[in-house]
Amino acid sequence: MKFMNAVLAMSSAAAVSMVFAPAMAQTYPERNITMVIPFSAGGPTDTVGRLVAESMSKDLGQQIIVENVGGAGGTLGAGRVAQADPDGYTILLHHIGMATSATLYRKLAYDTLNAFEYVGLVTDVPMTIVARKDFEPADLKSLVEYVKANKDTVTVANAGIGAASHLCGMMFMSAVETPLTTVPYKGTGPAMTDLLGGQVDIMCDQTTNTTKQIQGGTIKAYAVTSPARLDVLPDVPTAIEGGLADFQVGIWHGVYAPKGTPPEAIERLSKSLQVALKDPNVIARFAELGTVPSPESDATPAALKAKLESEIARWKTVIEAAGQYAD
Repeated sequence: MKFMNAVLAMSSAAAVSMVFAPAMAQTYPERNITMVIPFSAGGPTDTVGRLVAESMSKDLGQQIIVENVGGAGGTLGAGRVAQADPDGYTILLHHIGMATSATLYRKLAYDTLNAFEYVGLVTDVPMTIVARKDFEPADLKSLVEYVKANKDTVTVANAGIGAASHLCGMMFMSAVETPLTTVPYKGTGPAMTDLLGGQVDIMCDQTTNTTKQIQGGTIKAYAVTSPARLDVLPDVPTAIEGGLADFQVGIWHGVYAPKGTPPEAIERLSKSLQVALKDPNVIARFAELGTVPSPESDATPAALKAKLESEIARWKTVIEAAGQYAD
C-alpha cells in the first residue's frame, strides 16, 4: 500500500509539472522584470543594457526595470542576481567582467560558471586607446615609444578594478611590456571627466563611452581594438595598423538569470533578446556607439555559456601573468 501511495504521489507531481510548464510558457511574464546592471548609471554597459531592456519590454509585454548595483568590479550586482529567486523576474546584464572576475577575485561569493542560467550574448563592443587632447604623441607608434620612455610619469585612468577600462589598460601595458601608473575611479564618468580635464594622460575604454568625445575632438584617439576600422570612427586606425599586432579586445555583454530559473522563462527571455537585437532602433543606436548587435545564433544560452567558459580561460592567463588581483 505504501508503495502504491508513493507511486501515485509521484505520478501526481509529474502531472502537475506537465501542466505547469506549458502554463508558464504561455503566461510568462506576468509582471515587471528587474534587470540588474552591475555598474553605475550612464556608463557604457548601462547604455547597452537600457537599450536592450527597452526593446525587450515591448516584446514581452511587461516592463524591464533597470537597477544599477555597482561596486567591486561588477561582482556585487552579479552576486545579488546569483542569490535572487529563480523565478524569471530577476536577470543580469554583465560584460566581460563576468569572465575576468573568476580570476581577479580569489574569494568570489559565487561560482561564476554554475550560479547562473544563460540567456544569450548581446554585443561585442570594441575598445579605443585614447588620451587627453593635448597629449604629445601623434600616433600609436609614437605613443608606445613615449610611454616606454616616460613610464614613471604617464598615468592611465580606469573606472575601477574589473571595469572594461581596467582590463583593456592592463592588456595595453602587457602589449607594450611597460608598467604604468594606474588611476582607478569610481565609474567611467569620473574617469572620463578627468581625462577631459587633463588630470590623467590616457585611457582604454569602450566605444560606447568614447565615440562622441572622439568625434567632438575633446580627446585624442590613437586606435580601435577591432580587426578593422569602424564606420563610426573611420579616421581612427586599428591597433594592428599601429603596430600592436596581437592587441585585439572586445567587451562582450551577455544576459543571465539565477540558477534554477525555469527553462520556459529562459527560452522566452532568449527569444525576446533575439527580437530586441533585430530592432531597427537598437541597431541604429548601437551603430552610433561603434558596435553591432550579436547575431541570432549568438543570442542563445549555449553560445553565451561557451563564450564565458572560453573567456575565463583566456583572461586567467593574462591576469595571473600580470599578478593583479582585486583581493
